[in-house]
Amino acid sequence: MIYLDHNSTTPIVPEVLEAMIPFMTEHQANAASAHPGGVRAREAVDHARGQVADLIGGTAEEILFTSSGTESNNLAIHGITASSADRSHLVTTSVEHAAILKPCRRLAEGDYDLDVIPVDEVGRLDMSQAQQRITDRTLLVSVMHANNEVGTIQPVAEVARLAHAHGAFMHCDAAQSVGKLAVNVDALEVDLLSVAGHKLYAPKGVGALFVRKGTPLAPFMLGANHEGGFRPGTQNVPGIVGMGAACAIAKSKLEKSVAQMASLRDELHARLAQGVPGLRRFGDPDLSLPNTLNVGFPDAHGRTLLQAAERVAASTGAACHSHSDVPSTVLTAMGVPTEHQLGMVRLSLGRHTTHAHIKEAAELLIIAWGQQVNG
Repeated sequence: MIYLDHNSTTPIVPEVLEAMIPFMTEHQANAASAHPGGVRAREAVDHARGQVADLIGGTAEEILFTSSGTESNNLAIHGITASSADRSHLVTTSVEHAAILKPCRRLAEGDYDLDVIPVDEVGRLDMSQAQQRITDRTLLVSVMHANNEVGTIQPVAEVARLAHAHGAFMHCDAAQSVGKLAVNVDALEVDLLSVAGHKLYAPKGVGALFVRKGTPLAPFMLGANHEGGFRPGTQNVPGIVGMGAACAIAKSKLEKSVAQMASLRDELHARLAQGVPGLRRFGDPDLSLPNTLNVGFPDAHGRTLLQAAERVAASTGAACHSHSDVPSTVLTAMGVPTEHQLGMVRLSLGRHTTHAHIKEAAELLIIAWGQQVNG
């Protein structure tokens, strides 16, 4: 298999697994226990908290561990709205992940007003619309750092300054960018930022939420006093340790891996464009994730094409929707006609993708496309 679906999930790298194994075999204690085994588990959790903070430029005290990026997003949205009664206006964009749009829309069914900022043809939000929609009524603005389908990077810091000027809080879903781009919470000027472990070579089932000191937050689940009372439930020590290790590795490899993935992504695009006349590229070719290539094969069906090129593991949009033929909400928001969306394939590279992988994947996709259009 040529794995080009890293935006869906990444493999657990050996160093991460090695860090996790002792806490699945020898040190199984609950991190909340007072005995020596519990103390050791708690120290491992605290160490991982520092590793996550170090990658994104926060402090260990500002990191809460969750079960996923989705939970982090929900904790940010529901935690802010539950802790602030003075305002009831939310702002987000039309290309956010469902883990942002769905909780915002549910709140809008009740006492909250919701404004959704449109995007341009490459998927970047319209700042003139942001300036109109973010007002002194706004409680929370949530804008993703980089889009999971097309890779476009959003002007988060610019939006954050606008939000703060109106007294609003700023949240950023950085699930797709952490580990692939340099992410710094101070440079982005955010109050909250979500991270997903399985997007950066850690296991599934663990995530984190950065909460800037002084940001009001209420738990939306109730239970014991884990994670400072903000996220009850026995801590997933092996997963947390794995996430910490993955963040440390990401920081050490970031500069080299970004350059390598961007070069291979551009090579893949060049090969496909040469072999597929009329190939379309979706997203911003300049300000985008270095590993993400979203293309439209003309006169073809993306899912059928990937089935024919069975050795290429990729998606037709967000992985959670790639099994269906429903038009992409992201491409629709970008104004891409439905007929152009049918041939869309998202190819997302990883740190271990090689030139040989790219060469063979391009060849297989070109052959599959030729077979489809020629009957």
